[in-house]
Amino acid sequence: MLPPGSTIGILGGGQLGRMMAMAAMQLGYRCIAYAPPGDNVAAEPCIDMFENGWGDRSALAAFAAKCDVVTWEFENVPLAAVAAIPNYLLACPPRALEVAQDRLNEKGFIAQLGGTSAPYARVESDEDFARAINAVGTPGILKTAREGYDGKGQWRIGSAHEAGGVRFPGQACIYEGLVAFEAEFSVILVRNREGEVRFWDSTANHHEGGMLAQSLLPAGAAIEAQVPAARELAAKTAQALGYVGVLTLEFFATAQGPVFNEMAPRVHNSGHWTIEGAATSQFENHIRAIAGLPLGATATRFASIDMRNIVGEDALSAHAILAEEGEPHLHLYGKREARSGRKMGHVTRVGHALP
Repeated sequence: MLPPGSTIGILGGGQLGRMMAMAAMQLGYRCIAYAPPGDNVAAEPCIDMFENGWGDRSALAAFAAKCDVVTWEFENVPLAAVAAIPNYLLACPPRALEVAQDRLNEKGFIAQLGGTSAPYARVESDEDFARAINAVGTPGILKTAREGYDGKGQWRIGSAHEAGGVRFPGQACIYEGLVAFEAEFSVILVRNREGEVRFWDSTANHHEGGMLAQSLLPAGAAIEAQVPAARELAAKTAQALGYVGVLTLEFFATAQGPVFNEMAPRVHNSGHWTIEGAATSQFENHIRAIAGLPLGATATRFASIDMRNIVGEDALSAHAILAEEGEPHLHLYGKREARSGRKMGHVTRVGHALP
């Protein structure tokens, strides 16, 4: 077990790192973060913030020298930067990042474990795109294989005619056929170094413009019937990666069963409800796992839970939410600029407590 007063290093400077550091403080740990210069809101609860480029090996070495264990808060930390951290400090093998950073690798990895994904094809040229349209059909979505999140780096294709107006963006892509689904949901688990796995309840997730807008519990019968199979795949994924910490897999609930969408080797937006709504939050359990502490219970504490993201300029009037009945739980991330489409915070509303 990592003794109190130890230092946890966080690669990344966003709101997930911020909430991880807040959870670590409660457990008696100090945190430092590393990210390129920018609006690094993780800096506030950290005792130090390295604002250096991902390619600055001397800065990464200085950061690592201050850490007792190192984790990450988003999946696009360059692998070269992770490789600059001594392996014994890494809480989780970097293989998880290697798989998650490339959508094509991710789909292949899940298929090897027996998971089902939407039909897809590799696209590396305009000619590949035309072949993909013929092979997979329409409607579909063209996505960059790397980077891109919350709807960025994605182009929805409604028909073959519409595809004719879309040009290959000049980087490796994946073209996916659209899946007919009843609902979207995520499986969030935590796994410790000994291989113990615990799951939180799966929420029904609603997206707007490719970005998560709302997560709800109860999730509904369509999702609840498919959670066991989805959890089985998620547990296989964590074991195959030797994963330590919180891992998230997103799914479509379909008539044929759960269809894998994507993986996030980190704490996840659809798990923010766990701060108030679960016996132990995803952030605290992530810290427990990487620090070698006993995992906390993941039981849901309330009969109903509604988590909604606060996006863009809605954050400027978010304090008005506090006047609502039912004691809403407001979280603002301290970002300086309320840009359109930018996650600025979230609010969680809960129903009556479960016995």
